[in-house]
Amino acid sequence: MNLGNLIKVAINALKRNKMRSFLTMLGIIIGVASVITMLAIGQGSKKSIQDQIASMGSNMLFVMPGNMMTGGVQQGGSSSQRLTIADVNAIRTECDAVVAASPEVRSSGQVVYGNSNWPTTIYGGGEEYLEIKSWKVVSGRNISDSEAKGSAKVCLVGRTVADELFGEGVDPTGETIRFKNIPFKIIGVLEEKGQNSFGQDQDDVIIAPYTTVQKRILAQTHIQSIQISARSTEESALAQTQVEEVLRSTHKLRENEENDFMIRSQEELSTTMTSITDILTILLGAIAGISLLVGGIGIMNIMYVSVTERTREIGLRMSIGGRSVDILLQFLIESVLLSVFGGLIGILLGFGSSAIVKALTSWPISVMWGSVLLAFAVCTVIGVFFGWYPARRASGLDPIDALRYE
Repeated sequence: MNLGNLIKVAINALKRNKMRSFLTMLGIIIGVASVITMLAIGQGSKKSIQDQIASMGSNMLFVMPGNMMTGGVQQGGSSSQRLTIADVNAIRTECDAVVAASPEVRSSGQVVYGNSNWPTTIYGGGEEYLEIKSWKVVSGRNISDSEAKGSAKVCLVGRTVADELFGEGVDPTGETIRFKNIPFKIIGVLEEKGQNSFGQDQDDVIIAPYTTVQKRILAQTHIQSIQISARSTEESALAQTQVEEVLRSTHKLRENEENDFMIRSQEELSTTMTSITDILTILLGAIAGISLLVGGIGIMNIMYVSVTERTREIGLRMSIGGRSVDILLQFLIESVLLSVFGGLIGILLGFGSSAIVKALTSWPISVMWGSVLLAFAVCTVIGVFFGWYPARRASGLDPIDALRYE
């Protein structure tokens, strides 16, 4: 019997038990749809994180105070007072691979305007701070160098702060707000950015001159971190090396002494986050893939039932000249058809469920064609793997015993 006839016989056999065939395929349908949806969620999250990190500037570096030993006691990084404006100036003048550097200080508290108040964070930076952070001013202007050096009581506000204090869509430029009883004149409104990868509202900020935050709010002379922009993404590693050398020099560290600061790059953050999302994507896919295994076991189970029900039919085919290989192929084709048809329906359901998840939750979803092809290939393999043993059992039946079977 040729392959075409075997396929027709297999299809007719499945049609005779439509409901049973559909229920058998259901495990494969759910498994494939789950794999596609889970991988789409994982891949979408990965792409979203990469896009958000890229929007912040892939050539950005930031220096933070490291652990220190004081009197034999290890101090936390936040207690270090080793980062100063002198470090920032040294980086600007001595690091060729750096195009911009700005000090950063920050404090949290209530901002007040009239009868309205809002809990937020104020960041202190220099004139280059917005450039490094890839922030734009949509109304008003940036902080000037003279204001940064002169402790001017001016600030820029994010869209969230503006909306909470002044109302939706209102331009507050020129108004005066108070942060910890210090008056700040709003000189600009920042471009809206939305939430970052960690769910933090990037528009819930106030930016003021670093000297103002240092002296009037924190009452300190050191800075909490240094924000740096390398000349290009390719030169980020070179910039990081140069910054380390300059800071070791300004901090007068000997060769055998460890750094009392830490340098991190956006590229490192991107690599770390990508690794995490890759692991989560694989985990989600593996969990969803278990249902494919369950679906395969369902196919094996129903094929055993089919072989048992059609034992006399098998004996009759063999008695009129049917070969064992024909019997094996017939049942194997039935198994593969169940798996493949289930896989095709599962792919359509996977696309549909991914679209529904995106519409209902606003999660970033990105369906990978590779996952679709992989799921379909796995379906075919499952059909062959789980259908082989029942088909082999059918082809190995003795014709006389099969004809006598009740």
